[in-house]
Amino acid sequence: MTVEATTERVLRLLVLLQQRPSWTAAGLAAELGVTDRSVRRDVERLRSLGYPVHATAGVGGGYQLGAGTRLPPLLLDDEEAIATAVSLRMASGGTVAGAGEAALRALTKLDQVMPPRLRAEVRAVHGATDTLVGHGVEIDAELLVTLARACRDAVRVRFRYTDRDGGERERTVEPVRMVATGRRWYLMAWDVDRDDWRTFRLDRMHDAAATTWRFRQRDHPDPATYVQRSVAETPYPHLARVRLHAHADQVRQLIPPQAGRVEDDRDGWCVLVIGGVNLDWMAMHIARLGFEAEVLAPPELREAAAQLARRLAALADPGSRAT
Repeated sequence: MTVEATTERVLRLLVLLQQRPSWTAAGLAAELGVTDRSVRRDVERLRSLGYPVHATAGVGGGYQLGAGTRLPPLLLDDEEAIATAVSLRMASGGTVAGAGEAALRALTKLDQVMPPRLRAEVRAVHGATDTLVGHGVEIDAELLVTLARACRDAVRVRFRYTDRDGGERERTVEPVRMVATGRRWYLMAWDVDRDDWRTFRLDRMHDAAATTWRFRQRDHPDPATYVQRSVAETPYPHLARVRLHAHADQVRQLIPPQAGRVEDDRDGWCVLVIGGVNLDWMAMHIARLGFEAEVLAPPELREAAAQLARRLAALADPGSRAT
């Protein structure tokens, strides 16, 4: 057998080991069309190249690929390659410091090994696509790792936090989970000082450090739902509940999760919960959705909507203005 054929078979063996948690020697031999002895030799070749292939003896024993110091080559089909390339291009404008450069480096490596036909298709997608998604606030990758480890290990975290008014103080929390909205990152945690659940923006954290104080996990709300509610409602002086004659999924397509919360209601209707700093703006925004609407709260929003209707009527028909 030629060296080229042996090398191709070893690569096929590596691909098979990536496809399943474990293989029997007989199963690998059948897939590769070789003997069990050849499988053992090829496994040793992989080990000599730095890939940790673990073997278990006895009935039900076999081989499995472990985690090692070297990343196995990834063999992607056409759809996987295109999806990966497009995702890396989108990630190059992400909100994690350094991740954009890393994504571009990975994209360059992938581009070098792609067949020309796939490279042309990926470039066609990039060339025909623009994005209107603005860049979010950039987060230090080290902060993400610190908080992720604290969530995993259930240890308290201390950090300095800048609030909306610019004041800064030290906080101690028991972290549960991070939630990313696309533009910003948030941490849901139990605030030890306030004895309650809180949401913290990662871009307002400074000098974060995990402690050695372990905590017992508490029953907690769903992190994504809790953060969405906090982001969409808490920061605003006005909170509105409006019933809309539309299915919830229709409205969710128009209202991003950080801007409002959509609840299912009776058949054909849903309830939008949205916060704002200006009732006139809120009335205009709700009207622009284009659905039949009923203001549930607050009453002041109904008056703001009535004033907006009068202004629009006067704009459409100047003769309708009161003399």
